Amino acid sequence: MKKDNLKTQYRVNGQIHAREVRVVSDGGSEVMSARQALDLARQQGVDLVEISPNAQPPVCRIIDYSKFLYQQKKRQKEMKQKQVKVEVKEIRFGPQTDAHDYQFKLKHAKEFLEEGNKVRAYVFFRGRSILFKEQGEVLLLRFANDLEDFAKVEQLPKLEGKKMFLFLAPKKAGVAKQSQQKRDRLAAEAAARESNKLREAEDAEKKGLLNNAKGADALLKLKGDSEE
Repeated sequence: MKKDNLKTQYRVNGQIHAREVRVVSDGGSEVMSARQALDLARQQGVDLVEISPNAQPPVCRIIDYSKFLYQQKKRQKEMKQKQVKVEVKEIRFGPQTDAHDYQFKLKHAKEFLEEGNKVRAYVFFRGRSILFKEQGEVLLLRFANDLEDFAKVEQLPKLEGKKMFLFLAPKKAGVAKQSQQKRDRLAAEAAARESNKLREAEDAEKKGLLNNAKGADALLKLKGDSEE
């Protein structure tokens, strides 16, 4: 059975040992004896909860203990949801990666960093390709340079066994990762804006052609009247 740490974290009612406490409420705070505070709690049909035992005097609240625990659990859950979970994404190269493969992996690395993830890029040297370790180092340094607008270098290229590692962290620390749904929504909104611009341009062009046609008709009519 899972132990509830919150229940053992706070003293309540008779568990409070201090002779004097500071009782806080929405209306302010008041220092009184623990016995007096406990009497007030009993009169209201709730509990006296010690929320800050190390303060002088300890700080308490008069509140229903079950409600207090529920509020604390809810607050902890909200804080956990707000925390950014940083993942480490791997990008693997060979010592002689071609230009197309390099650009493909560079694009993915940008996406990872924009989402708030770290990137561990490495060159894997298979067999005698370890002879090209300088070439692998140049590749990783180029990779870091191409990502300088998105990342900061946490570790320069370092050879460990048959792999040379480069560690990158996003420049915008703590950026919350966008969900796939949010990215899709932003892309759809951008496409809609572009479509509206094209429609407006087409409407303006049609209007211009119509005005030109009306002008031409007016000129022809004017010419006919003058000939008569």
